[in-house]
Amino acid sequence: MNQLNQHIKYGEVYRRSDLEYYSNSIDRHLAELTSVGLLIKVSQGLYYAPRKSKFGVVPPSDSTLIERFLKDEDFLLLSPNSYNNLGFGLTQLYNITWVYNHKRKGKFELNGKHFEFKLKTSFPNVVTKEFLLVDLLNHLEYLAEEQDSVINKLPSKLKEYNLTELMKITQQFGSGKTKRILKSLIRKNISNE
Repeated sequence: MNQLNQHIKYGEVYRRSDLEYYSNSIDRHLAELTSVGLLIKVSQGLYYAPRKSKFGVVPPSDSTLIERFLKDEDFLLLSPNSYNNLGFGLTQLYNITWVYNHKRKGKFELNGKHFEFKLKTSFPNVVTKEFLLVDLLNHLEYLAEEQDSVINKLPSKLKEYNLTELMKITQQFGSGKTKRILKSLIRKNISNE
């Protein structure tokens, strides 16, 4: 167990398979380390070596947790709460974070947080205002907000966006319905200039 303990760094998230090379009885040792608080089990086969501050245990970042869970760095974290910042009067709060990725699908609870993994063929590296609008329109029917209210405010909000970038993002990531809505509004906006 001492050999295993030497390879654990505070603040890191480990898969069981990462640690099994340092133990001849990995399940027993993981149970012992968990019982004394040197590791916290965050999910089946996923452990966190807690880093402590004067306020208590510092949880792992969502991105570190997801990276270890997926065994991949290619994902995008997005909260539907982000839509509230777009200025459409949306106020609903959601207790879930979406994980756009290429490997997993489904809902998982990791370290007490709820994540929904969504398989996507492509997604940007960074969430921009333009991508957030396209994503909002892609998910509008699944949200607890009034759809018509968002659609009605859309023409007046378009001037706040880079239309060239919005068209590009729409083509890359928009659903068929989103493409139709934005294409029509952008054409009207351009013809009115």
